[in-house]
Amino acid sequence: MAKIDKSQYTKQEWLKVKEQRRMEKHGTAQKTNFNAKDDYSQIYILCLKHGTKYDADYVNRLYNMCKRWCTLDFKFVCLTDDTGYLNPEIETLEIPKGLEGWWCKPYMFSADLPIKGTILYMDLDVVLSANIDKLITYQNNHWCTIRDFTRAMRPKWHKYNSSIVRFKTGQLHFVWDEYIKDPKAMQARHFGDQDYLYEATLKMKPMLYPDSWVQSWKWEVRKSKQLTIGGTKGSRTFTTIENVKPRVECCVAVFHGDPNPHNCEDPWVKENWC
Repeated sequence: MAKIDKSQYTKQEWLKVKEQRRMEKHGTAQKTNFNAKDDYSQIYILCLKHGTKYDADYVNRLYNMCKRWCTLDFKFVCLTDDTGYLNPEIETLEIPKGLEGWWCKPYMFSADLPIKGTILYMDLDVVLSANIDKLITYQNNHWCTIRDFTRAMRPKWHKYNSSIVRFKTGQLHFVWDEYIKDPKAMQARHFGDQDYLYEATLKMKPMLYPDSWVQSWKWEVRKSKQLTIGGTKGSRTFTTIENVKPRVECCVAVFHGDPNPHNCEDPWVKENWC
């Protein structure tokens, strides 16, 4: 087994990693059905921009943050229906016709995705706060994601949040294959893409990143969650400004719901979302 830099983990996190590696060594950990000859050495950081919810500035800022906080050699790719105003250094892929909203996400698991390698998917409403190499190298034989932020209220919550997902091209091809058979039925059965992802992968569960690596800005970093009264969804702000920072091992802060990063006046966000 490859040697791991223990400095990127807290003591509790390292104990979990150590146990998983012990299980792998003795053949008791979850198996993948990959061909060992396949080459996943190329690293991609993938994002999704569809419709008008987020503009090109969000994509460009995410690219800038990844360049600052990733020391590995990667290609940055945007899956989108509009390539206008994107940094020319960003590679683009066209969203297949008929996909809308968060239901564009299952396509990234297709075995026919034009990019072949190890893929770190990130939502656009995130702010990076430290080196993200560990999100790419952690438990490399498995696909990885995070526990949903409902964990802040319900500590034993086990469902996923699809803001951050790492996988290899085609590793979860069945997620797309099953979805595309009857998209309307899948959308009727599930509130959103991450609920569908959870059900579709019950037999091939992920390795979950340590909770402390990726945190909810609203529910796990700030003290107050109070939003301004009124206003439309997507444009609301916090009622107060807080001079807070994520914990030291956190590398990504997620802005699910309101506010979006551009509507947050907290000093740390204004300093790092660029």
